[in-house]
Amino acid sequence: MAGAGAWPLLAHLASAAEGRGRTELQDAVGMDAATASQAARAVLSIMDRSTAIRSALGLWSRPDLPLHPAWIATLPEGMYGELTSDPAADQLRLDAWAKEQTGGLIPAMPLQLTDRVLLVLAMALTVRTTWLRRFTDGIDLFEYGPWAGREIHVLRRRTRVLDRARVADTPAGPLTMLRVMGTGGIDVHLVLGDESMKPGHVLTAGIDVVAGRHPTTPAGLLPAGSPGPGMTVRHVRDRTPDDALNVTVPRFTIASTHDLLDLPEVFGLATVTDVTRGHFPGISAQPLAVTQARQDAVATFQATGFEAAAVTALGAVGGGIAPPPPYRVRHIDLDFSHPFGFLTVDRRSRLILTAGWVAEPQNLSRLEE
Repeated sequence: MAGAGAWPLLAHLASAAEGRGRTELQDAVGMDAATASQAARAVLSIMDRSTAIRSALGLWSRPDLPLHPAWIATLPEGMYGELTSDPAADQLRLDAWAKEQTGGLIPAMPLQLTDRVLLVLAMALTVRTTWLRRFTDGIDLFEYGPWAGREIHVLRRRTRVLDRARVADTPAGPLTMLRVMGTGGIDVHLVLGDESMKPGHVLTAGIDVVAGRHPTTPAGLLPAGSPGPGMTVRHVRDRTPDDALNVTVPRFTIASTHDLLDLPEVFGLATVTDVTRGHFPGISAQPLAVTQARQDAVATFQATGFEAAAVTALGAVGGGIAPPPPYRVRHIDLDFSHPFGFLTVDRRSRLILTAGWVAEPQNLSRLEE
């Protein structure tokens, strides 16, 4: 999950929303909606200053959707295009944008375009770094844990800088943290908790550790034994006088797709998905509601470096008005308002069983009799 790829989009929505939807988005981004767009631009400018990060914002809208220039002015420079009456062609263009902006790591836009979609706001984020000291590839047979008995592709590295590893004391439990330094000012922190800890708890606690909210102890100051998950401190005799930190980590490539609307409260999208009315007067005078919010993400940890990419996209349709019917059809009105005939026909043989003529319709007085 790339929070940095979703947060700026939510911030820009918050600045343009009203009512309860504005409050929920404001709570989700954690700041006043009035200054959220400015903060989003600041986040994107941080990314622009790094040679290891590539970010891009995309906005596409239907030509018949009037956008407020003041809201557009809050967005950073990016890709602005039009959605046509051909969703299939638009899908190909947006897919190509996602692929180009992520160097092929994300091959398509997470959204599915239809003729109901009036606006798409998307962000592409890519991080690529090369390790300052590379790992070596290998294969390891794990003896303990859920991978016991399996041969795993691993990466190994020995360093004399013991403090690259730390043990953190967190409310969720002890965490072992490994800092792997890369080029372009990028660090990758690997976070290991006890096997009984839930993934969400491990990651949340790890984020707090990186933010400096929990105390940590450098590996060089830890006592002998097992001071943290996955860590063993031993005193041994060696031919060199230097202490050593030996790291073994599985090589990995993972990919995932997230539907942000599965957790609407987390992302502040509970109210603004109500299509019976509009929620973003700051974007357009035409009522708009969010109907799609998705993110595709991928990450690779290899011997030479790390790369990750995510594309987050939000799709909005008209709110407060009935959606247009999905099919173009012909309507024919036929009124039997004067005398007409009838035939009774056997379906299989087409035999005409009876025939008649209706010269006068049955009126209300006859029905009452």
